Amino acid sequence: MALRLTDKQKKFINEYLIDLNATQAAIRAGYSKKNAFKIGSELLQKTTVRAQLQKKQAQREQRTEITQDKVLKELANIAFANGTDYTKVVKQDNELLVGIVPTEDLTEEQRSAVAGIKQTQTGIEIKLNDKLKALELIGKHLGMFDEKPDSIDDIEDITPLAEMLRDDNDKNTDN
Repeated sequence: MALRLTDKQKKFINEYLIDLNATQAAIRAGYSKKNAFKIGSELLQKTTVRAQLQKKQAQREQRTEITQDKVLKELANIAFANGTDYTKVVKQDNELLVGIVPTEDLTEEQRSAVAGIKQTQTGIEIKLNDKLKALELIGKHLGMFDEKPDSIDDIEDITPLAEMLRDDNDKNTDN
């Protein structure tokens, strides 16, 4: 027998999908501002709410054709773009000249990294999207920046208690 969602829970789900902020979604759904943080967290733990959220997210993904893979691919286009993809340096009469690669000669991936192109008084300016931000977002997605140590040996400032535990463990494994 499937459990039913209350009207407030349904409203919470719809509001949560707007900005993925459980506290604000709870407030907008009509829950108490005072307890919104707690209620939002509790609602996200409920099996019925979580199942409905996943269903609605899958529907939105299908409807918009925006997937995690598509977002990661776009971030990768930005993160791995090189300035030399858009310009070329040529030597002419013992002088180095900088030329711009025509946009029709760029791949779709290269074009997606371009934030803007404009004509200035000194020439053409090409602005690329933020490479560091794209790398940061990819790194976070891959879990590269987790600050939790993998083991007690990875902690530089080991407390005396941790040292004792490690020594006891070493003694037990020697037997």
